[in-house]
Amino acid sequence: MKNYDLSGKVALVTGAGRARGLGEGIASRLAECGASVLITDLGQSPGEHMPDQHIGAADSMEGVAQRIRDNGGTVQTWPLDVRDESQVKAAVARAAECFGRLDILVNNAGIGYLIAPCTELPEDKWDAVLDVNLKGPFLCTKHAARQMIRQGEGGRVINIASQAAKSSFPHMAAYTASKHGLVGLTRTCALELGQHGITVNAVCPNHVTTGLGAAQNDYFSNHFGLTLEQYIGNIRARNPMRREGKVADTANAVAFLCSDQAAYINGDSLNVTGGEEMH
Repeated sequence: MKNYDLSGKVALVTGAGRARGLGEGIASRLAECGASVLITDLGQSPGEHMPDQHIGAADSMEGVAQRIRDNGGTVQTWPLDVRDESQVKAAVARAAECFGRLDILVNNAGIGYLIAPCTELPEDKWDAVLDVNLKGPFLCTKHAARQMIRQGEGGRVINIASQAAKSSFPHMAAYTASKHGLVGLTRTCALELGQHGITVNAVCPNHVTTGLGAAQNDYFSNHFGLTLEQYIGNIRARNPMRREGKVADTANAVAFLCSDQAAYINGDSLNVTGGEEMH
């Protein structure tokens, strides 16, 4: 399904090492469109706030890569903690080393499972969310943009934000703040980098039941005293299209924004919500 021609382009996708996650879907879609892809994830847990079940381990990353290869895509893997500037610089250098250049950065890595009322949220959990969800995209954009500027042929930066970038959600103060901040980062970087032919946009999906989404489902269904089926039913009922988001919905939006057809879209934050955001 090659709707957008990304042949000859090179993409780096963060947080792409978990099976059936947004990162895998995005990386797979870009590869289908002809891009060579460097997928990154933590590789191993760095501590209690990023446990094994919420990260892309090394073997999981390789599984994602193999599925892309099995479908004819070109892909490599690389461990990356987006909070560490030296690791970010190394990942950008690795993309250029593997494939000769870097044209696309997708800032997908994020934490959305540290959930608590704001009066009960520990400072260290706040810091973990903001560091991954906002500092990480800043560092990755900084160094990817430097590479793109050196190449002199423009580029694309796509930030995976959320419906929470535009709406408020209870018990998710850190997540909501980080995603609102990501929209601000998107706009400022778009202003600065547009002169180099680099566009910077965000994609704001509604709820998608990935591994992260499943953790949110469990928390909020328990909080509201609902069965999981009742909670999911409520999500669908409030959406004009009567369904949750799908990984493919976000992946397709990213592929479009990376394409030549989107060359004049810059600094935008695209809702991919089935109309739920305006509803």
